[in-house]
Parts: sequence; C-alpha cells; structure tokens
Amino acid sequence: MELLAPAGNFDKLITAVHFGADAVYFAGKMYGLRAFAGNFEDDEIVKAMNYLHQHGKKGYVTLNIVANDSDFKHIDQFLELLIRAKVDGVIVSDTGMIYYIRKNFPSLNVHVSTQANVNNCYSAKFYADMGVTRIVLARELSLNQIKEIALAVGDKVELEAFVHGAMCISYSGRCLLSNYMTGRDSNRGACVQACRWNYTIREVNKTEEYPIEEDERGTYILNSKDLCMIKHLKELEDAGICSLKIEGRMKSDYYVASVVNAYRRALDNKNDIQTLEEELEKTSHRRYTTGFYFGSDDKEFLASSMPIQTAEFIAKVVEDSQKGTVKVEMRNRFKTGDELEVLSPTDSFLKKIKITNIINAKGEPIDDCKRVQEIVTINCPLDLKQGDILRKSN
Repeated sequence: MELLAPAGNFDKLITAVHFGADAVYFAGKMYGLRAFAGNFEDDEIVKAMNYLHQHGKKGYVTLNIVANDSDFKHIDQFLELLIRAKVDGVIVSDTGMIYYIRKNFPSLNVHVSTQANVNNCYSAKFYADMGVTRIVLARELSLNQIKEIALAVGDKVELEAFVHGAMCISYSGRCLLSNYMTGRDSNRGACVQACRWNYTIREVNKTEEYPIEEDERGTYILNSKDLCMIKHLKELEDAGICSLKIEGRMKSDYYVASVVNAYRRALDNKNDIQTLEEELEKTSHRRYTTGFYFGSDDKEFLASSMPIQTAEFIAKVVEDSQKGTVKVEMRNRFKTGDELEVLSPTDSFLKKIKITNIINAKGEPIDDCKRVQEIVTINCPLDLKQGDILRKSN
C-alpha cells in the first residue's frame, strides 16, 4: 500500500520523503482546502514535483474547494502548470470541476476528494465511469462497506482512505459553522475550527449559562478524537485500500516526521506495534479512535480539544554527523546534561545522546542553547542523517 503524507510547505514535503512517504499531497495558493497552510507558489510546485520524482515518489495537488463559477475563470492556467510540472494526480471534490478537468485536461489523473463523501457503490461507479483514477473514500465508512465498494468497482479505480489525524465533526468535512460564526468558509479552505472552541448552554428564559461538559476534562461536545489505524493496516489492505492517507497539512514538521516514520515502520514490519503506538504519543494529538472502521465497536468519538504529547521537538539535523559531532538547528531549548532521543528512518531510531558539548556558530562553547533556530554543533556518537530529529521526553 502507498503511504501518503501531507505537506503544508516545501520543508514538510522534504521531511515526509526523508521519513518514508511514498507520495505527498499539497496545494497551490488557490483551490485547496487549507488556505492557511504555507502552500506552494507556482514555481515551488514545479520544484516539488522535480524533487519527488528524483526520489522515486509521487505528488498530488489538491483542488478540493466547493467551487463557484468564478473559480473557473483562471483555472486553465493553473491546470496547464500542473501538467507541465508532471503532477501525478489532482484531488478534487466538486463534480463540476471534475467534469471540467476530465473534458478539457484529460491527461490529468483525477482523485475524488473525501469531501465528495463517496460512501456507496453507486457513487463510486459514477466517478469511475467519469474516468477518475482514484477515490478518497468518505471517513464515515466501515471496513465492510469499503469491501463492498472495492468489489463493485474492481480494478477500474483505486481506493484511498485516511488512517491517521484530525477528524472533522461534520459529515465528510462539509461544515458551515466556521462560515456562520466568523465569515471564514471551511468549504473554501478558511476553516477557523470553531468546533474546537468552548461552549455553554442557556435556557432561553434564564440568564444562567452552563458549560457543556462530558466530564471533568472540559468542554468538547463538537470535538472529535484523532484517527489512528496503525494496528489495523492489514484489515485496510484486505478491504481493498491501496493508499493510506495521513491528515495534517496544517501540522508541524515534527508531526509529519513522527507519524510518517511510525506508519512506514509498521508497513515494513521494522518495529513491534506497541513501540509504534508509543511513538504516536510523542507528537501532538488528541486521544485516538479507530473512527467508523469497525462500526459500533468504537462509538466514543468526542474528546477534549486540548492536544497532548509525551515528547518535545528539540532540534533538527542539518548535516550528516561526522567525527563524533553533528550540526543541528535548535527548535526548543536544551542544555548540557540533557538526554535527547533520535527520531530517524535509520537504525539510529530511538537511540539516545547525552549532551556534553554545545558549540555555537561563533565556535564558542555554551551550556544552554536558547536562541530559536540557532545552528549549533553537539557531540554525537551516532550515525545521524540530515533531516533526522532530536527530541526530549516531557
């Protein structure tokens, strides 16, 4: 199965590749549903696709807004750019846009976005007959329902499913709450995540307000747990899924590294599942759920909006280690005496370094590295590669 990672910007794309993604999805400055991610300028899209193809990876560009007529006025130029850049597919939710691309730009592979909420055999057949090459299935499907769709479409179209990340409380992500409350349209990439806010309830004839609480942890009536299917990849494969999608174009570099690395190792059977489950606790997340995949087996979807994590991103390796040292870019404060753990796609994964020496850019020894993004050299007995990450337990 393909491991498909998010990239909110070019650095995150490089991180996804370094940690083992087979493909990456990202957006240009228009038409994508994450308008406040860094996203990619036109020339960066070309650069990104060159980088991906040089490394034997694929790249998919999102055009998954709910489109208005005005969105078609300048789209030809962008689609022509995507063809020149040799993108491997475009992720589209709007039926009109799918029709337009298939009619006018038939060389582009069209992937139907999860926003199109394909959740039955007939919808899947409809899109397959339109000539799409992949369907990103609705997140509301069970494994048994996915099997039925896979049997219905056969080898006409590939099936992709989300395996990890934030879950929207609205059906297939189609929400009006953000638009209604702030004027920022979630269906056009500007979601303010109003579902994560705290709310109270008041009887119309009284002034007292009462917090909406499920228990002592706080308010989360509109807030979903995060999806995590790392223990169930074989079941997804048996159901007919060919691509495993990680959510998170708005997430950090560290999040992309941690999650991609864990799922890559799970697919390659490099570590036991308990180790990888612990690994997924080390980056920011809400409590985990298997979503709808097992039907009624997991109905506890609501969770606290407060993210948790058990480790902190400390530094990123900027050059391969050599002669017992390594050059790193500081991301969070560390000092001599600290013990840092390695996040890497190599055998250095989970090994530890006791910091005894820190040399700043001026060649001066320091005991406390506290200047954000300062490049320093530290002692390193391990074989670390550019792009590896050092972290510290909370």
